[in-house]
This record gives sequence, structure tokens and C-alpha cells, in this order.
Amino acid sequence: MCLILLAHKLHPRIPLILAANRDEFHDRPTAALDFWPENRDLLAGRDLRAGGTWFGVTRGGRWAAVTNFRAPAERRTRATSRGKLVSEFLTGADSAASYLEELATADGDYNGFNLLLGDGDGVYHYSNRSGEVTTLEPGCYGLSNHLLDTPWPKVRRGKAALRALLDEDALVDPESLLTLLNDLHQPPDDELPDTGIPRVWERRLGPMFILGTDYGTRSSTVLLGDGDNRAICVERTFGPADDSPLATGTRYHEFEITIGGKASPPPDPIPNPDPKEQAS
Repeated sequence: MCLILLAHKLHPRIPLILAANRDEFHDRPTAALDFWPENRDLLAGRDLRAGGTWFGVTRGGRWAAVTNFRAPAERRTRATSRGKLVSEFLTGADSAASYLEELATADGDYNGFNLLLGDGDGVYHYSNRSGEVTTLEPGCYGLSNHLLDTPWPKVRRGKAALRALLDEDALVDPESLLTLLNDLHQPPDDELPDTGIPRVWERRLGPMFILGTDYGTRSSTVLLGDGDNRAICVERTFGPADDSPLATGTRYHEFEITIGGKASPPPDPIPNPDPKEQAS
């Protein structure tokens, strides 16, 4: 992921609201969001080059998402893929807090990263650039390719849009969040960060949604978790484009969370953004 927006326990009916964009080179082989054949409890896309994933959620109520920490001068070509941080947590048994505490003592194999984890006990953030495990209190958070809530233009704009959606008391559904992520606003140069890459790339990476024929936003993902042990996860994929986002498909999954082997009956459904493309 390169932009993650999170509303944690702010909505009275949907305590978990996550909306995120994954930016990547278009020629990097990728599998779309689905339950993994070898682990039918894990719903995630998959990086077919390194084998991990950038985001995932389980039927047991665990979820994880990772972003890179942009520091090109520190990048090592032989570092372990950061996507494994997500898949190893989601297929493991450690609590989110325990996983991060152990990771904090052995994170030297990875290039810079931010990791957001959630389970039945809470929501947590860790970066191997800050070295701190943080328990997130209820609130609105934004994460890009620096530390949590670093006020890059896309982070500020995304958080403001998410708060506005919640403040309007409108129906928070997958489509409204996917539309929020589809934001092409170009920040002025004097607001862009200086992360050690050429200015032309800082400018190109400035919007929430990135267009390009070689590199750009490959997918937008929404995760909604309500208070009745039900989750909805939607992924919309995009192809190379110069002028406007070119959607290539939508994957919709709705399932019950089975914490302790027991799931509650589902409440009234949250609308499917595209019923014709429902995947499960």
C-alpha cells in the first residue's frame, strides 16, 4: 500500500473503516483479492514475484496492511520482501501486539516499512524507522510512505475527506470509499515532501490516486467491519492510464468473523458496489 486511511471506532455502526490505494509498477505480476487456496481463512491479493501481500484479512478477524518507508538512499536490493510481514502475521497465531513486539527486535532484514495490524484486542502501528509499537486510540489516521499521520498532502486530503464522509452521517459503503480514493488532485510543489527522489517523481507521487502507463495505482481496497462480527472487503483494480483511472474489475467479499468458533447472524447488509461482480 502507498496510502491507507483508517477510521477506528468513529462510526457507531462500523467500528473498522479502512480505505487504501496500492501503487506499483504495472508490469509486476499480481493476483487479485481472493481467499488463498492453501489457507481458505485468508483473504488477500498476492504479489506473484515475492509471494507476500500488501493487505489481507482473515475470517478470524485479523487484518494487516503495509506501506514502504520512502528512503531511496537506504534501500537494499537483497532485503526480505515487506509483503511477508503481512502474510506471516495473518497465517500465524500470535496476537498483533505480540507479533509487533517480537518484530521490533528483529526487523533488520527489511527495508523501511510501516505495518498496521488489527485483531480482537486492538489496532497497532509499527515502523522499523521509528522503532515504536503504538496502540491506536479511536480516531482517524492516515499513512503513506513516511510515519503514521505524517502530514503529506495526500494524507491530509484523504483524512479530511474521510472525516467529512463520517460527519455527513451519510451511508458509509464501499462505493463511497472507493470514490474517495479516486482523487487526482495535484498538490502544489511547495507542499510536496523531499524524500530524496527527483522532484518530477515527488510531483508524480503527490496525488492520492496515481496515473501512469508504467507506474500507478494498481488497486483500491476497502475493508468494513461492523459490530456484529461481519466484514466486507472490496478491491477495485486499475490498468495503465494517462488521463483518468481505468478500472479493470471489482472483487466483493462479505463474510462472518468467527472469533472463538462462533459467528453472530448478519445484520442488514451494507450495499455491494457492483452486485454483478460479486466474488463470494
